[in-house]
Amino acid sequence: MAAAHEVLADVEVAKNLGLTAAEYDKIVEIMGRVPNFNELSIFSVMWSEHCSYKNSIMWLKTLPRDGDRLLVEAGEENAGLVDIGGGLACAFKIESHNHPSALEPYQGAATGVGGIHRDIFTMGARPIASLNSLRFGDPSLPHTKHLVDGVVRGIGDYGNCFGVPVVGGEVVFHPSYNQNILVNAMSVGIVKHGETVSASADGPGNPVFIVGSATGKDGIHGATFSSADLTEDSADDLPAVQVGDPFQEKLLLEASLEVITTGAVVGMQDMGAAGITCSTSEMSAKSGTGMRIDLDKVPTRQANMKPWEILLSESQERMLIVCKKGMEAELLAVFDKWDLECEEIGEVTDTGRLHFYAGGELVADVPSEPLVLGGGAPVYERETARPKYMDKIDAFKAEDIPVPADLKATAEELFISPNLVAKNWVTDQYDGTVRTNSMSENLPSDAALIRVKGTNMALAVTTDCNSTYVYADPYKGAMIAVAEAARNIVCTGGEPVAITNCLNFGNPYNKEAFYQFVNAIKGMGDACRAFGTPVTGGNVSFYNQSQYEGGRVEPVYPTPTIGMLGLLDNIKYRMTSNFKDQGDVIYLIGDSKNDIGSSEYLRRIHGVEHSSVPHFVLEDEQLLHKVIGGLIRKEFIKSAHDVADGGLFQALTESAIDGGHGYTIDTDPAFRKDAYLFGEAQSRVVVSVDESKTADVEDFLREHGIGFKVLGKVEGIDLIIDGENWGDLSEWMVRHELTLGAVLEA
Repeated sequence: MAAAHEVLADVEVAKNLGLTAAEYDKIVEIMGRVPNFNELSIFSVMWSEHCSYKNSIMWLKTLPRDGDRLLVEAGEENAGLVDIGGGLACAFKIESHNHPSALEPYQGAATGVGGIHRDIFTMGARPIASLNSLRFGDPSLPHTKHLVDGVVRGIGDYGNCFGVPVVGGEVVFHPSYNQNILVNAMSVGIVKHGETVSASADGPGNPVFIVGSATGKDGIHGATFSSADLTEDSADDLPAVQVGDPFQEKLLLEASLEVITTGAVVGMQDMGAAGITCSTSEMSAKSGTGMRIDLDKVPTRQANMKPWEILLSESQERMLIVCKKGMEAELLAVFDKWDLECEEIGEVTDTGRLHFYAGGELVADVPSEPLVLGGGAPVYERETARPKYMDKIDAFKAEDIPVPADLKATAEELFISPNLVAKNWVTDQYDGTVRTNSMSENLPSDAALIRVKGTNMALAVTTDCNSTYVYADPYKGAMIAVAEAARNIVCTGGEPVAITNCLNFGNPYNKEAFYQFVNAIKGMGDACRAFGTPVTGGNVSFYNQSQYEGGRVEPVYPTPTIGMLGLLDNIKYRMTSNFKDQGDVIYLIGDSKNDIGSSEYLRRIHGVEHSSVPHFVLEDEQLLHKVIGGLIRKEFIKSAHDVADGGLFQALTESAIDGGHGYTIDTDPAFRKDAYLFGEAQSRVVVSVDESKTADVEDFLREHGIGFKVLGKVEGIDLIIDGENWGDLSEWMVRHELTLGAVLEA
């Protein structure tokens, strides 16, 4: 049988590799000849949606990418880098690992965590915190329980062994994710100015090293796998799911940070999607150089691996390093100390091409720049069409929904919704205290706080997206996702600084799915400009939909997850969400609305899936942030908790449970009682105030022209609403903390 480099690949081979006929023709034009199988395989992974963003890049470029604190432009490095003062910078990023997790939840989630941490420490930053955003289907289904169990164990085991705390995140259930779950992982790291490393390949003649784990057959064509629909046959693609080793990654972290201090490193990049192919091409293209790589020198886990298998493997815990010529000994000494393989496999050239050799023969010869984003990779403008289901949303009328006669029973039913209960069953499996940086473990706040050791600063971080809102109105829904993330940071005492995003959508060739994507990008961009939070980078994950018997295709709800970084320049201004003392006065800041659209209440109690997006006005949200930030800085308030999923009742009761105090409040008769308690109109925050400061608070609120209402007081151990006793706080606490575990373990 002829070797792969001896066989010319035709258009049918290209189609089998996920390329189109037009893309094949373009490759032939770029190459000036027909490619061999190895070369076409390289193009297939680099031109996959996962690596090239060919269907999304023109829209991504419309997002705001500039800011005073940004140290690198979006997409310039492995992760965003933001100045936080004191000679320090924060590297952070969020990415998806959806398809692998849907097929093999434990390893899919674990390697997602490992991969995002490598993006951080390849830049020279030490990861100090991890977050996630998880979407599952109906929690009563055995398949969902299997997926939840595997994903949570995978995240917990990898993170706990690696030694980085999970400080925040979200877990959401909806039938649209029954088959195609979403697993988005975020990492946050700290680095001193001047100690960062670029993913570049400068200096022809500099040696190229592969370090870390040996290369195996796991993960081959993982990038292509992530750029296609999930089907009933997707289980056959299990080799596309990588296998992780957190202990090896811990060694790789320490060795990578140490080797940077030697001055021997010219450039370094994680081998994530598309493995050696991606790292060699992206590093070379960035520097306008090339590489000569000897694949025989790559340490492998299996004998007789073919060149294309080595090129496309996504085995975990591997890095590519360009070393300064003459300093090879220093680099080798560090990796030998940490007992990690470190092999010289080639050198940087001035050809602008990647030359891969095996068995003494040239097995692939491709130009580096046309492979990468911004080089010659294709860029498409897909068609859009307004989704037909939006006609049902337009037809929704809140007045057709009856107000329940027994609101207490309604609240009890709503409070045990899997989307509203405490996620202790999940978070108890994560270590949230390792490295002692987390400030949120026992003092709840709307965003997670991470201490920046040696300073008075803290980072405030959060992941947010209500995909139901985006489904109802992609533009406003995405705006709300950004607004809620910023609101959570403001309620914690921080200033929103920048975002990373993970854009989870259906097939881009589906006009309705692409309509959702385009309008979500527009909404996200407008909100980020309003809040001064530029986009530092992130991840696009298309093809999140499932195909069932009979050919029925169901996309997931559009889910543009926002990972936001905020800064608390002095930890004395930190704000928590729990009620503090008996007798404190409870205020609602922001205007209530007769709005039940897209609420958990409407879906769970009334079974209505199609309704309008909750009330949201961007200017109202901006004013709210200014006011809450001012109240915190003036030390006028004792707690702050935003009104979001579940509405006012959910916010009040969470603050009560976390504080161990009951409350007495009155609703406003000007509004529907269900809308007042359970509606999710945006731009509202519940605060508690010492009685001695109420006059100061009200003067401040009137001065800024924002609506507010005195709801009642923190008092007793019962929940009293409009004079009716809704039960002892401990009863609600049990429902809140035990329900999810009972459902998942049933």
